[in-house]
Amino acid sequence: MRFSGFQKTSLIDFPGKISSILFTPGCNLRCPYCQNWRIVVNPQGPFLSEEEALAILESRRKYVDAVVITGGEPLIYDDAPAFIKRLKERGFSVKLDTNGFFPKPLEQCLDYVEYVAVDIKTSLEKYYLLGAKEVSSLLETIRLLKNSGVDYEFRNTVVPGIVEEEDILKIGELIRGAKRFALQQFIPEDALDERFRRIQPYPPEKIRRFSEIMKKYVGEVILRV
Repeated sequence: MRFSGFQKTSLIDFPGKISSILFTPGCNLRCPYCQNWRIVVNPQGPFLSEEEALAILESRRKYVDAVVITGGEPLIYDDAPAFIKRLKERGFSVKLDTNGFFPKPLEQCLDYVEYVAVDIKTSLEKYYLLGAKEVSSLLETIRLLKNSGVDYEFRNTVVPGIVEEEDILKIGELIRGAKRFALQQFIPEDALDERFRRIQPYPPEKIRRFSEIMKKYVGEVILRV
């Protein structure tokens, strides 16, 4: 694997843990509201190698014992499961962020991760807006996580035009019976598509309305607004 960036400390990205974050370049999707688009569309070096990343993490072990791997999309790398295994063998707790389009690599990671966060970006029929050519792999990921013993969340960034109330209902049906669902506020500044930089985010009360809908479908709803 290679990494575009490293964040020394996060108090919010790994539930219940202080973590460091590794960012992987590249992604199979092109979400118009993406905030990390610089490492997705045209990633520029210098990149961190696995060995360099591990050396930094070891040097910070007295501060953190958990690692978040995010992107971009980490699972576009065939060696992601092997690297995550190396982290676990070194005693780190690992959280993986993924868009859900790589169920087979994800399955290979499940023995080595403590937490998985999967983006459910909108209703299935709108995924073409994000550059997806199929959604069957996402459906497989949903089934896989719901039946795994790994702690997980499905999450959604509530982008006006991408996520409306009817989409929330459809997402609820899609993940019915899931453990946890998080709703995250949309941040227009520096979105990939300049048109999305001019979109007004939903007011908090609208997102709370979405959360009340979702409570009918999942065990726990988290608001990050």
